[in-house]
Amino acid sequence: MTQTNEAAESRAGLPEVADDAARPARWWFGGRIHWAWFVAAVTFVTIIGAAAFRSLPGLLFDPLHEEFGWSRGTVGAAVSINLTLYGLTAPFAAALMDRYGIRRVVAVALAVISLGSGLTVWMDSAWQLLLCWGLLVGLGSGSMALAFAATVTNRWFTERRGLVTGILTAASASGQLIFLPLLSWIVERHDWRPAAVTVSLAALAVVPFVWLLLRDHPADVGMKPYGAAEFVPRPAPVPGAARRAVTVLLSAMRTGPFWLLAGSFAICGASTNGLIQTHFVPASHDHGMPITAAASLLAVIGVFDVVGTIASGWFTDRFEARRLLALYYALRGVSLLFLPMLLAPSVQPPMVFFIVFYGLDWVATVPPTLALCREHYGEDSAIVFGWVLASHQIGAALIAFLGGVARDVFGSYDIVWYAAGALCAVAALMVLVIRTGSGVEAGASGEAAPVEEQR
Repeated sequence: MTQTNEAAESRAGLPEVADDAARPARWWFGGRIHWAWFVAAVTFVTIIGAAAFRSLPGLLFDPLHEEFGWSRGTVGAAVSINLTLYGLTAPFAAALMDRYGIRRVVAVALAVISLGSGLTVWMDSAWQLLLCWGLLVGLGSGSMALAFAATVTNRWFTERRGLVTGILTAASASGQLIFLPLLSWIVERHDWRPAAVTVSLAALAVVPFVWLLLRDHPADVGMKPYGAAEFVPRPAPVPGAARRAVTVLLSAMRTGPFWLLAGSFAICGASTNGLIQTHFVPASHDHGMPITAAASLLAVIGVFDVVGTIASGWFTDRFEARRLLALYYALRGVSLLFLPMLLAPSVQPPMVFFIVFYGLDWVATVPPTLALCREHYGEDSAIVFGWVLASHQIGAALIAFLGGVARDVFGSYDIVWYAAGALCAVAALMVLVIRTGSGVEAGASGEAAPVEEQR
């Protein structure tokens, strides 16, 4: 039976809009390109646009300190709130996407990011920084977190999930590559306020693309998920988004893999978003390197992050996920131990090697971590991954704050680099003890039910 006939037979139980949407999909693409790839492309562009806000905090430490006299610990506290909310919002956002649809949640999230970033241009007190950049941008960005990519991947793909996860994860690095050099140039030449406005406009510009092009489910265009053997009707909206997110968390907390994944991913966040993303530029500037040069190095990390993350997705489809994770964490830890010796007023070849090496490993951890969530938690894996991501951001938030405090107290970031390297070794050991072949699957009610608890 052809895909078109199969879809036609299954559309009896679908809303009328699904039938209307199916016709242009077949007319435009003639069945040669699956709609899932266009959804993935829109998701990729959306995450790139939202990534602008992640490129700015590391560039604001010195300008805000010079203009307002705020300590690096104060600025780090705003980044810490942002990162914490980024993580804690993610599992609820995944559940809200099940209830209200991906398109609505993401469009609102982008608008909130735009509002929070835009309001910072009028701030003159530290509490306003905490409110705008910490609270508003944190809530908006949490709804645009990797749980968004996980939800799209789970709904639209049954094959190539590792590869698609890698591509969508790399979108954030691509945004960093695009915006970091631009924002650092704006900050250096025109002050930090035009850079904040640029971030606000970038997030807002993506909203029309999300609203017009993104689809919530393959059934909306009369198609099967990519690689699926059968047509999947659109499920009914899942009520009680907050309750479901908490219920899934409580069920997952009774299993060993959740704590091992959450703990290792917290270290992942501490050693990437919290440390390098937030403190690499000011640390390099401490050693006499111009801000634009340091920001360009961070952007180059984004170049190799794209390569490394897509490659990691490809590897995840072929090799055991926990062994890949252990290797990634071990290599990252070694590189961080060498970083204090590489910082200098100018860019030297050893620093270039670090940037390439670290970039390949930056978020290569995401595809195997998400694969382990799928293996152990079935249909609830996107929500569980949202909670695992929350631990990632809590780890990032702690280092974003403590790194700034350490710089104020010791006058150097060296102790932070060494501590992060040691923590990465701990993360490598944690993922190696995760067992395979057991975990949690979704029950008939859509809530998680333990199959086999690991202690």
